[in-house]
Amino acid sequence: MQKITPFLWFDHQAEEAVQFYLDIFKDAKILSIAHYGEGAPLPKGTVLTIKFTMAGQEFVALNGGPHYSFTPAISFVIDCESQEEVDYYWDKLLAGGGKESQCAWLTDKYGISWQVVPRALINYLNDADPAKAQRVMMSMFQMKKIIIADLDKAYAG
Repeated sequence: MQKITPFLWFDHQAEEAVQFYLDIFKDAKILSIAHYGEGAPLPKGTVLTIKFTMAGQEFVALNGGPHYSFTPAISFVIDCESQEEVDYYWDKLLAGGGKESQCAWLTDKYGISWQVVPRALINYLNDADPAKAQRVMMSMFQMKKIIIADLDKAYAG
């Protein structure tokens, strides 16, 4: 069992959201499901929590009612090796009503914020040459989805 597990509070769509993530992350799987019992805030038999994994990370999704919602103050970062991988996660996470934001950020249809980040961006931003890193940063500020070829151009000058 991992020491810290992200716990995601959904109104009533935990099962739907988990299935959405299982379809996107090929190694994702459900580990366990707990249900509400008698006298609970939701009807007996309704899914209470779903423990699942994505990319080796455990999560718990809760059907907790409309009391809380997600904000971009917390996001999940996906480390991508290629443009193909960036495009895959970007498109899949936006499907069904997600919203693009700036600089690799998006919000999926459930309100969870994601950063779809190519490794090249991190490497360029950490370059020992501050002028190269600055050009890449300024290029990134112009993007929603990160385009590695555009970063490469900015890096090269």
